[in-house]
Amino acid sequence: MNLDDWLAHCERLHPKTIDMTLERTRTVRERLGLQFKVPLISVAGTNGKGSTCAMLDSIARAAGYRVGLYSKPHLVHFEERCRINGEQVADAALVPHFEAVEAARGDISLTYFEFTTLAIARALAEADLDLVILEVGLGGRLDAVNAFDADCAVITSIDIDHVEYLGPDRESIGREKAGILRAGRPAIVSDPVPPASVIAAAEALGADLWLAGRDFNQFGDRQQWAWSGRGRRYHSLAYPALRGANQLLNAAGALAALESLRDRVPITAQAVRLGLSTVELPGRFQIVPGQPTLVLDVAHNAQSVAALALNLDQMGFSPCTHAVLGAMHDKDLDALVARMATLVDRWYLCDLPVARGATAAQLAEVVARLAPKAQAQQHASPKAALAAAVAGADPADRIVVFGSFQTVGGVLKDGLPRLGAPHQA
Repeated sequence: MNLDDWLAHCERLHPKTIDMTLERTRTVRERLGLQFKVPLISVAGTNGKGSTCAMLDSIARAAGYRVGLYSKPHLVHFEERCRINGEQVADAALVPHFEAVEAARGDISLTYFEFTTLAIARALAEADLDLVILEVGLGGRLDAVNAFDADCAVITSIDIDHVEYLGPDRESIGREKAGILRAGRPAIVSDPVPPASVIAAAEALGADLWLAGRDFNQFGDRQQWAWSGRGRRYHSLAYPALRGANQLLNAAGALAALESLRDRVPITAQAVRLGLSTVELPGRFQIVPGQPTLVLDVAHNAQSVAALALNLDQMGFSPCTHAVLGAMHDKDLDALVARMATLVDRWYLCDLPVARGATAAQLAEVVARLAPKAQAQQHASPKAALAAAVAGADPADRIVVFGSFQTVGGVLKDGLPRLGAPHQA
C-alpha cells in the first residue's frame, strides 16, 4: 500500500475520530519498543504551538543540530507533518513505519491521530537526530503525543477551544494542557497570564516551572527586541520572520526551552539570530505580495482571530477588505465573524470538504446577523471563494483567507497564489 492507502486505512480503523485516552497509544508504543534517545521537546497550547515549534526547529538547525519535527495539521500534503532537518519526509519513506504500527497494534483499534502519531514518531526515533520536537494535538493529558516523556514541555497561549473535550473555561483547559509536564523537568509557560491550574499542576508535580515575566522576559521597540532568562541574555535581536503581534511571546518561550536544555543542546547567539530571521511557517499571517495583497492565516478560534484582526489593523489602509472564510461547525462562529466584522467589507463564505465543516449557508446566517451591512457571497470551496474575491477586488484592496487549516489549505492546493488584479491585465 502507498501512503494514501495507509491514511485511508487509518480513517476506517476506529469508530470515533476523537477518542480521548492514552492506553492504546502507550500499549502499541511499548510493543514497538519506541523511545527517543535524544532530547525531546513537547509543545502544547491553544494558539502559538506551530510557531513555537517552527522557531525551535529553525534555531536548533541554525546551531548545526539535526532536528526532527512533528507538526499538525497539514495544509495540503500529509507529509508536511514530518520534517527531518527542515525537509519534508517523502511519502514512500513513511510507509514502512505505518506497516510497523499495523503489525504491532494487533487487535487494538487506533484512531487516525494515534496511528499516524506513532508512525511519525517511529520515523523520527529511527532517524539520526540530535533533537526532536513534537507538537501536541488536542489538549495534552490524553493526547497521543503525551505517550512520550518530554525532556522539556512548553505550554503556549491558552484560550477556550474544543470545550466538549477539554472543558468550558481556561482553568479546565489549562489543566488538560498541563498533562504534558513531567516531574523535575523544565515546564516553559509562555502564556503571559496563564490559568492558575497550569501553575498548580506544575508545582504539585514538582516540575521545573519557567514562567513568562518571572523566569524569562522579552522587551523591545519598533526596531529590535531583547530576551533575558535565568542565566542568558540576548540583545539587539531582529524581529522573527514570522509576522504577527504574538510572535514575540512564542519566540520568548522557544528561547526559554532551549536555555533549559543548554547542557544538552547548547545554542549560540548567532544561531538565535539566524534561526529567527529565517524561520518559515505557511499560513500564519502569511502575506503574499501582489495586487491585491493576499493574507493567509489559519486563525480559527476567538483568540487567534483577535490577533489576526490586530495584525490587519496594523498593516495600514486598504480601500476594501475581502475575507474568504471557511470554518468547522463546532467552532465559535459568532466570535470568528464578530472580531473581524469591523475590518471586512465583503465576505466570501465557503463549504469545506469534511464532515465537521460548517456550510457556507450557516456562515452566511452568522454574517447576516453580526455584519448586516457587509456584502456576502456563498461558494462551494475555498478555491472558488478566492477566485470570486480576486475577481471583485481592486489592485489596492486586500484579501484575507482564514478560519481553518482546510480553508487555507484549499487555496494552496495548486501552489501559492500570486495575484494580479484583472484591472491590470
